[in-house]
Amino acid sequence: MPVTTPGRRPNGADHTPPHTSQGVSLLGRQPDVHECIAFLLIKDHHVLAEKRKLTKKVVPGAIALPGGHMEHGESPQDALYRELREELSLVPSDITYVCTLLHRSQEFRKLHYFAVHQWEGAMTHNEAEALLWVPCDALDTFDLDVDRIAIREYIRVCKSR
Repeated sequence: MPVTTPGRRPNGADHTPPHTSQGVSLLGRQPDVHECIAFLLIKDHHVLAEKRKLTKKVVPGAIALPGGHMEHGESPQDALYRELREELSLVPSDITYVCTLLHRSQEFRKLHYFAVHQWEGAMTHNEAEALLWVPCDALDTFDLDVDRIAIREYIRVCKSR
């Protein structure tokens, strides 16, 4: 009787499941997953959007929710606080986890979305080309499907706020 090990077929050929927790496998290779956060800064039923600089590596020029990559060993909530400070000079005081979504663009990203309802500090735009307040129901303003999905999820989960 042949001996098999997990992940190996009896004939010795590698077996890679079609889906894993890290994403979709492609011919037995797992894509590198970049952990990121994004945030919905909410004010008067509007969400803050950024126009990304054309020099950005990922989706240059897009109208998107602000956020960024998590640093090694950083929790999503710690990354949220850091990104808000770096990008907008704000400190959140009321946050709500919204959802986590996978998205493939120039890189494969696992995006943790948070809603921020209150914050301290004077807003600046340190990284974006421009900032704009968009009504929560004007989803077509956003260029990325993944951001539109996250905003819909925010409306579904947090509609009473």
